[in-house]
Amino acid sequence: MMDRHAVVAGLLARRLIAIVRVPDAAQLLPVAKALHAGGVEVIEFTLTTPGALEQLRAARAHFGGALILGAGTVLDAGLAQQAIEAGAQFIVAPNFDPAVVRLCHRHRYDVPVIPGALTPTEIVAAWTAGADFVKVFPAGLGGPSYIREVRAPLPQVQLVPTGGVTAENVVEFLRAGAVAVGVGSSLVDKAAVAARDWPALTNRARRFVALISEEGGRA
Repeated sequence: MMDRHAVVAGLLARRLIAIVRVPDAAQLLPVAKALHAGGVEVIEFTLTTPGALEQLRAARAHFGGALILGAGTVLDAGLAQQAIEAGAQFIVAPNFDPAVVRLCHRHRYDVPVIPGALTPTEIVAAWTAGADFVKVFPAGLGGPSYIREVRAPLPQVQLVPTGGVTAENVVEFLRAGAVAVGVGSSLVDKAAVAARDWPALTNRARRFVALISEEGGRA
């Protein structure tokens, strides 16, 4: 069982969180398998999918320690508790709620939490409350240049841009100072999921993993 520090280290090493937001919970495990086949090792199941918690349990049982699995779109402490008890190894939200941070860091649970923020004030509030990372969302509004500007006065904050990250700009986000990126629709293509075209998802995963790996090698 990975503790909080090990999960944080795993996210920093891999630098890619695949965000799986699908309409049918039955699609979650096949999508995770396809992404894992392409080299993705950190996956977030969003709770906007009905039945996501049950599939999170199933995925944890299937992958064991081969995958770091988290829950996303966790809007309150109650949902955070349910997700952790279902096996989530990290918690992600589009917003910042201090109660979610406190819940995740309770000794009983002690999992990383990645709240969402956009402005410097929001980012600092989340970080000083104890967030392990801060999800800059939606990152597409400002692009890599916004991450670079925010990092200048706040170099200590571990930023994870999400929303608008694509294969075309992922390297620029990392070069701008992001410690990792969250990637959703540009990786988990809706048409491929609907068609159950798992090889297409695997190929997309390979491309992202290769881009990030190459950038890490240059760094």
